[in-house]
Amino acid sequence: MMKLNDNYAGENRMKITATELKENLSKYLLLAETQDVYITRNNKLIAKLSNPYEDRVEISRSLFGSLPADISFEEAKAERLAQK
Repeated sequence: MMKLNDNYAGENRMKITATELKENLSKYLLLAETQDVYITRNNKLIAKLSNPYEDRVEISRSLFGSLPADISFEEAKAERLAQK
């Protein structure tokens, strides 16, 4: 098992005990939609709750506006396929 250190506690991360998770599961399921929740037992990291779609959302946000306004989607697709 991984030992929990300060690298797991941060802006979008929360660490809780397994007992706390059991007592307030619905609360932490809601929080996991917006931030990572690290679960510990005896101060050892045992699990992580996270949003399975978070990476997709971040990727799509980073791509927003990356296509120039003067090119169509079909033209961009044809250009990308021609590079292969």
